[in-house]
Parts: sequence; C-alpha cells; structure tokens
Amino acid sequence: MKKVNKTGLNPDTQGTRLCLNNYSLIPYRPSTVNIQQLTMNFFDKLLAAIEHQNSLLYVALEPDPDSHIFDTENCGGIESNCTDSIEQWQEWLHFVIRETSELVCAYKLSLGFYLTLGIPGLKLLEKTLQFIPPNIPTILDAKHSDLNSSTVFARFVFEDLKFDACTLTPYAGLDQVAPFLVYPDKAVFILCATANPSASIIQEYPQPDKPLYLELVNTSQTWGTSEQLGLEVGMVPDMLAKIRQAAPERLILLQGDVAEENDLTDLDDLTQILSAGLSLNGEGLLLPVPPQLLEQDNLKEGIKELQEQINQERQRVIQGNPTCDLWLPDVCFLRHQPHRDLILQLYDIGCIIFGDHVQASGETFPYYIDLRRIISTPQIFHQIVGAYGEILETLTFDRIAGIPYGSLPTATGLSLRLQRPMIFPRKEVKAYGAGRLIEGHFQPGETIVVVDDILITGNSVIKGAEKLKSAGLKVEDIVVLIDHERGVKERLKENHYHAHAVLTLSEIAETLYEANRITEEQFNFF
Repeated sequence: MKKVNKTGLNPDTQGTRLCLNNYSLIPYRPSTVNIQQLTMNFFDKLLAAIEHQNSLLYVALEPDPDSHIFDTENCGGIESNCTDSIEQWQEWLHFVIRETSELVCAYKLSLGFYLTLGIPGLKLLEKTLQFIPPNIPTILDAKHSDLNSSTVFARFVFEDLKFDACTLTPYAGLDQVAPFLVYPDKAVFILCATANPSASIIQEYPQPDKPLYLELVNTSQTWGTSEQLGLEVGMVPDMLAKIRQAAPERLILLQGDVAEENDLTDLDDLTQILSAGLSLNGEGLLLPVPPQLLEQDNLKEGIKELQEQINQERQRVIQGNPTCDLWLPDVCFLRHQPHRDLILQLYDIGCIIFGDHVQASGETFPYYIDLRRIISTPQIFHQIVGAYGEILETLTFDRIAGIPYGSLPTATGLSLRLQRPMIFPRKEVKAYGAGRLIEGHFQPGETIVVVDDILITGNSVIKGAEKLKSAGLKVEDIVVLIDHERGVKERLKENHYHAHAVLTLSEIAETLYEANRITEEQFNFF
C-alpha cells in the first residue's frame, strides 16, 4: 500500500519525508568512534558522553500510541495498518535520534511500548538500538520485577540486546538484582519512588518522616557500587531531595512521567529539580527531554535551548548550594565546602590512613596520604581532574607538565580534558636511546604549568620546574591537589613560582572531623 505524505512524495524515494512531519529523513551515519569507547563500562561511557555533549539530558524513545506525534488525519491513523505503523515509528524514532545525538548523554527505551506492538515491536526495538551512536549509552526501561526470570532476562538485556543499563523494580530483594550485577560493565537503576499520586500511600508508609522509599534507597546501596547501581526517581522535588541526601554518590535517573505541577521547560520548576537532585559537584542526575519538545517541529532548537538553560542553572545551583548538607544520616555540616564530597571519598577509598609513616623528606608523620589509589577509582579520578581543571582554566600557559611519577596520570587527564599538549621532565635521564631530559614536543620560550599531587617540602616540584627551565621553558604556576600548609607556598614564591592547591590539609581534617570520619585525637594529628 502506497503512503502519501504532506509533501506528496513517495516515502520509498530518495529524500523522503515523514507523513507526520515536514522533516527530511536522512539516515544517521555515526562518526568514527575510538574502539575504547565501545568497551567502556556504563558509568565511564556515561561520564564521557556527559562531558562531550555538555548535557545531562536523555531522550525516551517510546512508540507511544497515545502521543500526538502522528498526523492521523493525513496518515490514515496509526492503528490502520500494523506494517505502516511500524514503518512510521521506525522513521520517527530514527529521526529523533539523528536530531538529538549531539545534545543528549543517553537514550532510554521503554520495553512496554515495544511489547504492545508484538513481534514487530521487538524488531523495531532492535533496529532502533542499531541506529543509536555507539558512544551514547542506552538504558532499557523494563521495570523488571520477576525473581524467577531474572537470570535469563539479564542475559537477554545485556548479552542479546546489548543494552548498557536496565531499570528494575526491586521488591524481591537482592536475589532478584544480583543476576544483573554480575555484568561488571553494565548498570541497573532501582525504581525507588514515582511521581504517581496514588503511590504515596505505599511509598510513604509507615510515616512520611520514615518512608518506605528511603528504606529501599538505604538498603539497595549495600547491593552494588555507585558505578553499577543507580536510582530511578519520579519528578517530585521534596522526595528527590530526601533521596539525594540519603544517597549523595548515587546516579539518579529522573523519570519522564512528569507530575502536573513540575515541568522542566518552566524555569522555576527546573531550578527546584536541579537544586533537589544534583550532587554537590553539579552531577549525578539524568533529566528526561520533555515529551512536548519531541512533538515540536523545531525539536532540535527546543532541546538545545533546554540544554543551555540546564547548564546555566547547574552553575547557579552549585554556587548557591545550601549551607547544611547531609553526607551520612544525622551528620550536619554548618558551612558550605565545595570539595566535601571529594574529601570524604578520598578517605573512604583509603587515600588517608593513620599510623607512623616515613615521608619522602625523611620526616615521620602519624598519618599518610596515598594519592596513587585514585587512578583505580574512575569516578573520583574524574572529579579530581575536574577540580584541577577549574584552576588551570584561570591560568595562561602553552603546555602542561606532570612531575613523575605520581602526577603523570593527572597531567594526562588534564591534557585530554583541556585539549592542551603535555610534557614531563624525566626523574632520571636514560643512559640509552635519545637520553632526553624532557619527554614530549615543545619549543623553547613556551610557558609551562606544572602539575603535582601534594606539597610537603616542595623539593620534588622545584627540581622538576628547574629541569623544565634548563630546557629554555618558562614556569610560573604550580598546581597541586593538596597543600600541607607548611610554608611551602611561601618558599615557592621566593623561587618565583605561584602555587595553587585544590585542597589544604586543614580543610581535609576539618571536613573529616565534622563528618565523624576521624576522632578528635586523629584530628589533632593534622
């Protein structure tokens, strides 16, 4: 049966237009993607997409027959012919992907809508997945809840369909979720609370101040790491804020079933949602593209405008974070500290340990700070590189230099993040090969910013800077993660260097003490 669209073109000819819109259907051809992107785990893949797209938005790809997408008057009705319906949905979904692939960080496909179309619907699901660029993560919104079929369903989702993540309804407990967690490169989102008004009777049982959904949040955090297990939450600011307080490190997938009183296209509603759901560093929240934007003729412009608005509000929320934030239950911070989340995570992964330890300078401290661990925890490493980057963006330089060996991973991360070339002075000159003192390409006279991990005496960073200067390079600024505050900045200033630090030792000690991570005796060690 031949279909006729608004333009009178045959849909089977080149340059076809959809019968539902006046948009050209040009097949999407993904750009060349580094093979490493294809082997990332979900969390790293998502972080890369968020950073590259500068977006927290995701698109729900849903063949919903109740939507207003199709022009049923001109197309003969979406239900008039099953084959025509599938073809129209395929054209529409592919068009949406092509228009949004540079504006969103993820795609979510709701299994229920595809199942209502029967076997052709499952084929549509597979074709839609194939059309999504490989560098953008995919989430199957399945709300799976059957204990007996969890293992085979996990295999179907992650091995057969090759989704990056899946949503689960977890009331059968860990036994139901565990089969999905055995896939280390995949992730699950636990449905813990919705915006459906009638659900409050169950969700807030037995009483609003101790609701069931918070118990579910607290319990589920023991099931998997923050890189493997996130939370799915309805768009209700008060509820979202409580969940964020209870789970400050978890990724939250905000549901697209928008409550009537909340609309992301409304600036006030958007601000409330971001204030309630963002982590302290302005991340950790995936926001749905409102369905009404997908139904507009200029959907790309509408989504781009929303993306920019979200990024502006993110900055305002970060700068104006509340002065009382919860990290653990019953622990209240009475002042704002922008890197609090990072400090607590450094402690929790064992970067700060107690006991007598001999430092590189020969001194013995009753504690030790081991920053080499951070490279094994991508989430924290990503935050640290971002914190360094905020300082470097205020400086003027031509190249980044890392001091061997501890700061080389950080310098590499900064080089990739800021798109600035990197070099490094060798710790020792090789007796073979080229015998270079400085590795990497550079020109004498260029300005170098030096990156190191920690300032205790300043000896290592001064030696590294002097090697760079001996090669005809200029060194003015030195950036570190932690300053021990032992007068080293002043010493560097006497040597004509400006030192910048993300954190200070006193800042770390005060934060850990306020969070009950360390005792008063340990606090006094610092």
